[in-house]
Amino acid sequence: MLSIDPNEISTGKRHQYLLGAVGPRPIAFASTIDENGRPNLSPFSFFNVFSANPPILVFSPARRGRDNTVKHTYLNAKATKEVVINIVDYKIVQQMSLASTEYAEGVNEFEKAGFTMLKSDLVKPFRVAESPVQFECKIKDVIELGAEGGAGNLVICEVVKMHFDEAILDAEGFIDQHKIDQVARMGGNWYTRANMGMFEVPKPLSKLGIGVDQIPPEIRTSKVLTGNDLGKLGNVENFPLEEEIKEFLNEDLEAAEVLKSGDSEKIHLQAQLYLEKDEPAKAWKLLLAKK
Repeated sequence: MLSIDPNEISTGKRHQYLLGAVGPRPIAFASTIDENGRPNLSPFSFFNVFSANPPILVFSPARRGRDNTVKHTYLNAKATKEVVINIVDYKIVQQMSLASTEYAEGVNEFEKAGFTMLKSDLVKPFRVAESPVQFECKIKDVIELGAEGGAGNLVICEVVKMHFDEAILDAEGFIDQHKIDQVARMGGNWYTRANMGMFEVPKPLSKLGIGVDQIPPEIRTSKVLTGNDLGKLGNVENFPLEEEIKEFLNEDLEAAEVLKSGDSEKIHLQAQLYLEKDEPAKAWKLLLAKK
C-alpha cells in the first residue's frame, strides 16, 4: 500500500489524491451577484447538505492552488450574503462545465453558458431556469480554512426557499431519483451519471471558450442540438477559418453530402454526431459551411 504524508507532497498532488478518492461529489452550481448587481455563476464540487432543521447547505470556493487568488463567488458571498445553489442534471452538464471557465470579472456566465436567468423570490441572485432544483439561500457564515493556495472557504448557507421542477417528482410529490438524472464529480475530467456510470467532460479552464452567447441564432435555437451540444460548441476558442471549412468538406465526403441536401435538420444531426465523438471543430465547420 502506498502511504503518504500530506505535508511531504505538493498542494497539487494532494488535490489530485483527495479528489480521486472522495467521490462522487455533488455539484453546487452557485449563482451570486457582486456589489454592483452583476451576476456570476460557477460550479463547486466541495459541497453537501449538513442539516435539515435548519436546512443548511455548505460549499467551498477554494483558493486557487497555482496563484493563491480567490473566486468571484467567494468575494460575492462575503459581500452580499446571498446565493442560489442550483442542482446539476445530465442535460446541462456541458453548459455547467463551460460556466466554470475563468472569464474576467463582470462577464455574465449565464449568457456565456446559454442559461436563462430566473428571478428569485427572496434573494437577489438569479436562479438557473434549466436546473431541476434551485435553493435560494441566505449565507450564515464564511469560514476561511487557510490563507495559502488550495485552502477552502466554507460558505454556510441556510435555505430560505426551494424550487423543484415538477417533471422530476414522483406520485407523492417527492423527488424521483431516476427522473432527476443527477451528475457528480470525480477525479480529473471524470463525472458520474446516476445509474449510467462514468463519463468525461474536458476541463475548460485552460482556455476561454467563445461562449454560447456567440453562437449564431439559427444554430443556438436548433430543434436538434441540445444544451449539452451548445455547451460543447461554446467551449472552443475560435471559429474555424473559411480555408479550414473548405479543406474539411473536401476531406469529409459524408459531411459534404449532408450539406448538399440543404436540410437543416440533417445538417444539425450530423453535427451532433461529431459532438458525440468530441469533435466540436468538425461540427463547427459543417454548421458554418451551411451559411
